[in-house]
Amino acid sequence: MSSDPHWPRFWPDVPDDDRPALREILAELLGRGTLLGSTGAGRDLFLLARDHYRGHLNDYLAPLGLELMVDDDYFLLQARPRPEACHLLAQFTKDETLLLLVLWRVWDDHRSQVTASAVILTVDELWTRFRNTYDKIDPPEKTHLDAMLGRLKRLRLIRTHKPEGALQLGDTLIEVLPSLPRVIPFDSLASCLARAALYQPGEAGPTLTPEA
Repeated sequence: MSSDPHWPRFWPDVPDDDRPALREILAELLGRGTLLGSTGAGRDLFLLARDHYRGHLNDYLAPLGLELMVDDDYFLLQARPRPEACHLLAQFTKDETLLLLVLWRVWDDHRSQVTASAVILTVDELWTRFRNTYDKIDPPEKTHLDAMLGRLKRLRLIRTHKPEGALQLGDTLIEVLPSLPRVIPFDSLASCLARAALYQPGEAGPTLTPEA
């Protein structure tokens, strides 16, 4: 395998025991954009990448226009595109963009007040935040909202959890992950509000290009 031209040149330097884990790390970074290392097997993958293969991963990602972000506070790896160089960028729909902007505002409001705790809200609270943020736009139907949350979850931008005994979608808990602010990396609340204004009726603006 070490002489196979389809494998990176650093592959012979990787011990056989580490190769399956390194392949899994790369699959997570390229397939989802983010590897969460806060629990379970993800923690071992995060530590292996951070402590032994950070340079290897950077070398692998660089030709794709991606840079490796290592967040020790949240045990998170993220393959973040460099917009000027990356050809792998996808686009969110308008509805997904609006939802992301609301979630970014939730993150920013929470982190400015309670820096140590997770950013969590219910689906009902998110729906209310959406309605209050975009008073001229009808909030998404709950089924559509559920589908959008599913995509954000697959991209590792949020986690969801249904509390025991919860029967309604609105009771589902959403945790905003620290990967989300990097997808829409606004420098300030004013930048977020300016982008949100583009989507109000009567205003025209492009669909947000995510960095994930």
